[in-house]
Amino acid sequence: MPVQVSRFGFTLAEVLVTLGIIGVVSAMTVPTLMQNHQRKTYVTQLHKSYNELSQALLQYQTDKNAVNLTEAGLTTTAAIQSFVKNYYKIVSECDTMTSPCFADSYKNLNGTVENSFDATPKSYVIASGAAIRPLYSNADGKIFNMAVDINGQQGPNIVGRDLFFMGVYNNGTIDTWVSGSSVPLTDEQRSKASGNWLPFANILNDNWEMTY
Repeated sequence: MPVQVSRFGFTLAEVLVTLGIIGVVSAMTVPTLMQNHQRKTYVTQLHKSYNELSQALLQYQTDKNAVNLTEAGLTTTAAIQSFVKNYYKIVSECDTMTSPCFADSYKNLNGTVENSFDATPKSYVIASGAAIRPLYSNADGKIFNMAVDINGQQGPNIVGRDLFFMGVYNNGTIDTWVSGSSVPLTDEQRSKASGNWLPFANILNDNWEMTY
C-alpha cells in the first residue's frame, strides 16, 4: 500500500489574518515605544547640560576660592556672562535668545505659543550643541536662571521637551524655582512650581524621568 504523507502548513487566509493582527499590534505599540525612546533621549541630553553647568559652577567657585557664588563674584549680568564665556566652550554668541542660537519661537506642551520668558539677554551655543541663556535674577537665594535648549534650534522647540529652565542658587545647587522657597527643595515644594519651571521640577521629582 502506498504510504500517505501528512502535510502541515498554513492556509493563505491564516497567514493574512496573522499578518493583520501583527500590523494592528504594531500600529498600537510602535508609536508609544518611539515616544518613550524620544523622551529618554531628551532627558539624557538635559542631564548632560545639567552636569556641564554643575561642573562649571564647581570649577568657578574653586578657582575663586569662595564659599558661595556671591563671594565668587556672580553678582551682575556681566559677571554671569563672563562666567559662561570662560567656563564653557562657546561655538556662537547671540545678542538675544533668538536665532541662530535659539529657535525663533517655542510652544507649550498644549500647543499654545510660549512667549512669557525673557528673551532679551545674550545667549550662546556651546560645544555640545545645546543653547543656553543665563539671566541674572537674585530671588530666594537663586542667583540666575539658565534657559537650556538641549538641541539648539532643532525641533520640536517645546517647553518641557527640549527647552527647560533651571535655577542656579548661591551655594551652587541647580534646581527649579518656587516663589518663597529656597534650596534644598523638597518634592512637595517642587510640585508647586509653575509655568516654565514645572517641567524641570517634574523631572527632578521623578528621578530624571519624563513621565508627563
